[in-house]
Amino acid sequence: MATRPTRKHQKLKLYRWRWTGKGPNGRKVAGEIIATKRAEVEGVLAGQNIIVKQIRRKSGFGGGMGTIKPRDIMLFARQMATMIRAGVPVLQAFQVVAESLKKPAMSALVQELMNEVAAGASFSEALKQHPQHFDRLFANMVEAGEQSGSLDRMLERVAAYKEKMESLKSRVKKALWYPAAVISVGFGVTALLLIKVVPQFESLFHGFGAELPAPTRITIALSEFAQQYWWWGVLGLTAFIFFMRSAMRRSEAFRYRMHRMALRIPVLGDILDKSSVARYSRTLATTFGAGVPLVEALETAKGAAGNLVYERAIDQIREDVSSGQQLNFAMRMTEQFPALAVQMVGIGEEAGSLDAMLNRVADYYEEEVDNKVDTLTSLLEPLIIVVLGVLVGGLVVSMYLPIFELGSVI
Repeated sequence: MATRPTRKHQKLKLYRWRWTGKGPNGRKVAGEIIATKRAEVEGVLAGQNIIVKQIRRKSGFGGGMGTIKPRDIMLFARQMATMIRAGVPVLQAFQVVAESLKKPAMSALVQELMNEVAAGASFSEALKQHPQHFDRLFANMVEAGEQSGSLDRMLERVAAYKEKMESLKSRVKKALWYPAAVISVGFGVTALLLIKVVPQFESLFHGFGAELPAPTRITIALSEFAQQYWWWGVLGLTAFIFFMRSAMRRSEAFRYRMHRMALRIPVLGDILDKSSVARYSRTLATTFGAGVPLVEALETAKGAAGNLVYERAIDQIREDVSSGQQLNFAMRMTEQFPALAVQMVGIGEEAGSLDAMLNRVADYYEEEVDNKVDTLTSLLEPLIIVVLGVLVGGLVVSMYLPIFELGSVI
């Protein structure tokens, strides 16, 4: 295995270069290349027998080049696995993958990895230079693949893991954002009616010369209050969000209380709870199955749990396992994990197939999350319709009541 140079790694500045020229048959050609210097672009084009007419630098890495998302990392892992399985050397595989990626930022990142490997670093060491894109699990599994000679299989396993984790995250986000978005729209429409529409009716009612119905008077009072203090409401909401985010970031104790409270929310808490169990099980199965020691695999699984309550529970499990306890017994002692998950892990330990059993636990709880999200969505739809009907419909009816009464008098 190649050793990394002892000098401190310096991140290279990458740019997009737009070039034009003539090909071997005299045909005009043009394109873009991501590189650090103009000389690199000239070298690549010279190797393709292209006569360069013009090379122009467009932007630096990250400037208009797109944002790297987990799906891009998953695609990179699959492509690298395919190249390596086909017998393509790692450096050449980097080059092919970099050229095939459509997102410039991802292509630039792959070229950075290629430069680091070419300078003497191993694949896993190059990944560790970019922790914002490649987590510990990715780097550990690539390192295990390098040591065991099964790099392609490990990359495929990482890609499959990333795919399942992103699918699970999207289900949880759907459960959280769908009701919040619809109810927010309902309150927004109600505020718009109170501030802009109700005052128009109020000026009309002044000419009636009769006492208005109680619902109408209440609506007009709410409208006057909203017109006078709406900006206080916006300011208060903004301050509350800022305070919550700041407190969550600065105070671990406050963040722990919020995470524990989230697990106790009816229905939503159950979804978050099962999601954390599934993510823990899937991550532990993937890392332990790749040959990573159990104590180190637990450290990686801790970061994937997504909830501070489970992170502390996994810390406790890690301490107990390192002192000689069985994994299932350590999980039971936390009193956080479901009995079914603990029993299945115990069976896996007894049978010597812990990674396979953890994968089954993850499959089971991922399916539970999926079913819970579907149930929540189907239950919330009629509830949201009722809430919107009461908010918007109540305002409309209260505004038309005086008109209806006037019509009956006439």
